[in-house]
Amino acid sequence: MKNKKLWMGIGAVVLVALVIWLFSGGKKEEKVEFETAKVMKQDIQTSITATGTIEPVTSVTVGTQVSGIVAKLYVDYNSVVKKGQVIAELDKINLISELNRAKADLASAQSTLNYETANYNRFKTLYEKGLVSANDYENARLTYDKARQTVASSKENVMKAQTNLGYATITSPIDGVVLSKSVEEGQTVAASFNTPELFTIAKDLTDMRVIADIDEADIGGVKEGQRVSFTVDAFPDDKFDGEVTQVRQQATTESNVVTYEVVISAPNKDLKLKPGLTANVTIFTLEKNNVLAAPAKALRFMPNEALLSEGQKIEDVEAATKVWTLDGNTFKAHAVETGTTNGITTEIVSGISEGTEVLVDFKLSGGETEEAGQQAQNPFMPRPRNNNNKQGSNGQAPKR
Repeated sequence: MKNKKLWMGIGAVVLVALVIWLFSGGKKEEKVEFETAKVMKQDIQTSITATGTIEPVTSVTVGTQVSGIVAKLYVDYNSVVKKGQVIAELDKINLISELNRAKADLASAQSTLNYETANYNRFKTLYEKGLVSANDYENARLTYDKARQTVASSKENVMKAQTNLGYATITSPIDGVVLSKSVEEGQTVAASFNTPELFTIAKDLTDMRVIADIDEADIGGVKEGQRVSFTVDAFPDDKFDGEVTQVRQQATTESNVVTYEVVISAPNKDLKLKPGLTANVTIFTLEKNNVLAAPAKALRFMPNEALLSEGQKIEDVEAATKVWTLDGNTFKAHAVETGTTNGITTEIVSGISEGTEVLVDFKLSGGETEEAGQQAQNPFMPRPRNNNNKQGSNGQAPKR
């Protein structure tokens, strides 16, 4: 019995101590810690990314306008050529034969014209003396006119045959480098319906460009002259620079995705960039350097009277855009004029001086919220209306 009473007494003491602990010292005091940031000079940038293809600024496809067998090739891949340099020749036997036949036809037509000219002059003289009829004179003149036209046509045929013979000698139209070769010696090329492609020559591989496909959602921010940086998989550690030189108006639709071509300059003095490489492009659509700026979160911060600590107060101002500072126990609003923003950093045009620390965010520590592991709501931001407990937007019960 004595042991039983002893244990009952100990239990009562423990219970009383537990009750006292719960109502006096069991709860940790909730503490608000504020995050601040200095208003300072910064660079503000916005950019979009895309992929594109490296290609020469100027490239020419060399073909042939006559059919024949490729007799000689004088260049190969990567050959450096000069304008007017002979790079290939077609077999000329048939073309020379056509030229000789055209010259023979011209000689025959010229002989006929000489005879018809003399005949026409003779009939003209007799007609003027009344010795031949008008019909005979007109026939002589008609024959003479036909002979002249035949000579003119024969001359054109000779010129055409000479031109075709000239086409059998393929020359480079520009100074450059041979990128591709589509034929081999002995191969027959036919120019009946289209011009066969023999070579592709790039004018200057030190002056390249990127053709990038920009999504329709981003094309509105792309302008000529904007700075561009890009990388290629062949040189992952190198970054190349360029600028937007052209924004093409023609849209391309593929699988319901609309894109626009943007031309980007790509200087290539060290010849690292090769035609056909895929470029990972970053276009800087907005760049402002060394401007006064603050975190964009500071413009969204708003203290709330609901959970202010004892002695703290708020000094607000009527302004569309403002930032807040904490001076001792006073939350003070500063009306500011803002400029450009990239969503993370916002330019401050006026309203606050450089170096000022503005309130950006806060966090709660201690109290039941921390012990329960629940996510605390910001007491310094307006709270949403709760229909269940009929509280106002500031977390206090509305006055009746």
